[in-house]
Amino acid sequence: MDLFTLSAERSLEKSSPLADRIRPTSLEEYIGQSHIIGKDKLLYRAIKADKISSIILYGPPGTGKTTLAKVIANTTKLHFDQLNAVTSGIKEIREVVDRAKERIGMYNQKTILFVDEIHRFNKSQQDALLPYVENGTIILIGATTENPYFEVNKALISRSMIFKLEALSDKEIEIAILRALKDKDKGLGEFNIEMERDALEHLINISNGDARIALNGLELGVLTTLPDENGVIKITLDIIQECVQQRAIKYEKNGDEHYDTISAFIKSMRGSDPDATLYWLAKMIYAGEDPKYIARRIIICASEDVGNADPQALNVAVSAFEAVNIIGMPEGRIPLAQAAVYIACAPKSNSSYIGIDKALEDVKNKKMGSVPLHLRGSNYCGASNLGNGKGYLYPHNYKGGYIEQQYLPDNIVGTTYYDPTENGYEKIIKEYLNKLNKA
Repeated sequence: MDLFTLSAERSLEKSSPLADRIRPTSLEEYIGQSHIIGKDKLLYRAIKADKISSIILYGPPGTGKTTLAKVIANTTKLHFDQLNAVTSGIKEIREVVDRAKERIGMYNQKTILFVDEIHRFNKSQQDALLPYVENGTIILIGATTENPYFEVNKALISRSMIFKLEALSDKEIEIAILRALKDKDKGLGEFNIEMERDALEHLINISNGDARIALNGLELGVLTTLPDENGVIKITLDIIQECVQQRAIKYEKNGDEHYDTISAFIKSMRGSDPDATLYWLAKMIYAGEDPKYIARRIIICASEDVGNADPQALNVAVSAFEAVNIIGMPEGRIPLAQAAVYIACAPKSNSSYIGIDKALEDVKNKKMGSVPLHLRGSNYCGASNLGNGKGYLYPHNYKGGYIEQQYLPDNIVGTTYYDPTENGYEKIIKEYLNKLNKA
């Protein structure tokens, strides 16, 4: 490295964001994730023993994935290379592999390759890594915000250990902020800073477990606030509110949060909890989820979980979908909320849902029964010669609009698919069916 390059790198280090400058360099400095790097945990022991194998770290932004990779780099005696999947391709992978082979041959030293945003590698790029991970030429450390079981090749997954990082706790975010305020070499300790407690608490709260957001907000507040007459930079609640104006929501439309949140939303409606229903609905709306997707899930829930306990629920759900389609957002949040709350508060029955699945199972696995002769269509030429419709009893010709006759094929006569509950309107349906059976 020449003097010009060295000078440029040092200058870049000083001007890099606070969150990057104060990254921990050892396990002792690392904040959070004790469930995977606590002193009694496998990953901690592997790092300390310098026996690291290929791993994939996944979790929300700002939880320490890249930092943990850098800690491993500082701890291990192996060579450390880094690629970013956003800007790298097969050419860069091959260059790293070629250097790794030379290193093994010349120094008997293996190479750790850290790939940030590994989910952004396409299938062929991930496949290019596979043989060299398998034969030990490189030890892979991948980092991703997406669930690797969806986004990373199964062959690569099978050769790696998966570790999930969680959002940092409020206490852990506070530790990171206070450390940044005190650190004179890499942090903001060179400034005379006074931070109000309510400003600190708001910054912790709005960062939502993302240390990067907290530190970036803190740095922006410090660098844009003039010192008072005593040379003190006072960080108030108003300053932090200006610097971090919107809460960070961990929500990728094809990621874990998407599936987990919609699951919680549906289960809250099914569980008759309108408050939880509105909370998860609000999270999806705030994160920019497609309102038509939400409306479709409400429609499904109206039939699957409410069903005939309240037949009006389906009408409300479909009307909400039409309303959202007509008026759009943000006003569409109102019919979505109305429909979701209606479903949550409605009596529940999944009898229709269970019934159709039972019937489908019989259609799939049992001999297909013939349509009874008296039920067959008779309005075409020659049907009467076949005996179609002969003996059919027209229910409206009988008292109460009902007359008993066979409707199922001979081989499944007597099978019950629909078993109504005692809930809501379905209780009335059940009483009516029981009355017909007795008659």
